[in-house]
Amino acid sequence: MSAEIDLLIRPEWIIPIEPAGTTLSGHALAVNDGNILALLPHEEAMQRFRPRRTVELPGQVVLPGLINLHTHAAMSLLRGYADDLPLMRWLSERIWPAEARHAGPDFVRAGTLLACAEMLRGGITTFNDMYFFPDAAAEAARRVGMRAVLGIVVIEFPTGYAADADDYLARGLAARDALSDDPLLSFCLAPHAPYTVADKTFDKIATLAAQLEIPVHVHLHETAHEIEESLKQHGVRPVERMRRLGLLGPQLIAAHGVHLDAGEIDLLAHEGCHVAHCPTSNLKLGSGIAPVSAMQSRGLNFGLGTDGAASNNRLDLFQEMRHAALLAKGASQNAESLDAHASLHAATLGGARALGLDERIGSLLPGKAADLCAVRLDEWLLQPCFDPASHLVYVAGREQVTHTWVNGKLVMSAGVPVQIGISELLDITGLWHTRLTS
Repeated sequence: MSAEIDLLIRPEWIIPIEPAGTTLSGHALAVNDGNILALLPHEEAMQRFRPRRTVELPGQVVLPGLINLHTHAAMSLLRGYADDLPLMRWLSERIWPAEARHAGPDFVRAGTLLACAEMLRGGITTFNDMYFFPDAAAEAARRVGMRAVLGIVVIEFPTGYAADADDYLARGLAARDALSDDPLLSFCLAPHAPYTVADKTFDKIATLAAQLEIPVHVHLHETAHEIEESLKQHGVRPVERMRRLGLLGPQLIAAHGVHLDAGEIDLLAHEGCHVAHCPTSNLKLGSGIAPVSAMQSRGLNFGLGTDGAASNNRLDLFQEMRHAALLAKGASQNAESLDAHASLHAATLGGARALGLDERIGSLLPGKAADLCAVRLDEWLLQPCFDPASHLVYVAGREQVTHTWVNGKLVMSAGVPVQIGISELLDITGLWHTRLTS
């Protein structure tokens, strides 16, 4: 006797990420109560299940929802505001002054809402955020039904959000407590960077990370200048400083990791750390090219991030997959480095593992949450298609994403977010454009 279920999805292909390198055709995905119930051949699915809804997707591929491992979502309101500057001038001359004037709860709520809509449009179902007012960011993520890992941001200097490092921690932990019952929300400790956080504060963060069993998300080895300043001030490179402070371990997510040497890569891999690779932002800010081929060969887990739209200027993981693969090949002079399946792994399960969420998301195993996206590969511009995985990385883009589901719920369809109107998003951007330019 067949079982009633919520949803049956029948695409042309399914790329489950686990087992690695697998592409299935003629298979269906059964979803019930927000979870993946089974992945099985079409004929068997029709015999076993009576779906309340069936979605037929000829010419399309279904894969896990993409995971944006490093972003500053609210900074979508600063897209294009400070272009063509190196990182420290970008921060000190444009970004930090703008944030000092405008970055309150309304700014964060509006910018994160815009970012969430953009990410859902591109098949991203989870984002790891680092920004002020995480409670306001949570409101935006809830509004559109997106999964979010919110940063408990810590920095030494005062802002409109908090007065000092202890105040940042207290406010972030209070937001975590208030939102603890939401299954789509979780938290990271998010010290901004070694050059903006003192040893005393890092000691507190290491203790909290162990007590709360949550990740630590920090900018690390993003620029050569950062390393030069660390050597002057502390006598060691930032990774070594983090080691001495007890922060290296499976909880650490190092954002960027552009200037890691071979010994540091080995150390991070040995300690079970993770890297959030942000190839487009690194290129645009002139920070350099991360040694991803070496990370891959040495077993250092990495996911993909967009960084914020103020330095990218897109929250587009299809772009990041393509750039990551091409840069890895070019920098290593090895065309086999970071192949299509490895790029897809980084954009999905690699990010999930870094966040400690790989038991819940990142691949299409039964029992995991039904965080999914569907991508058209049958448009004439994309033909011919010999390998769907290769096509996703090297040919298709976010404009080919047709459906996005989070926890089994359809949150983007036909290029439009389900839970917010485009006119409202345009009103938000118009309002903040006026404020930022007046």
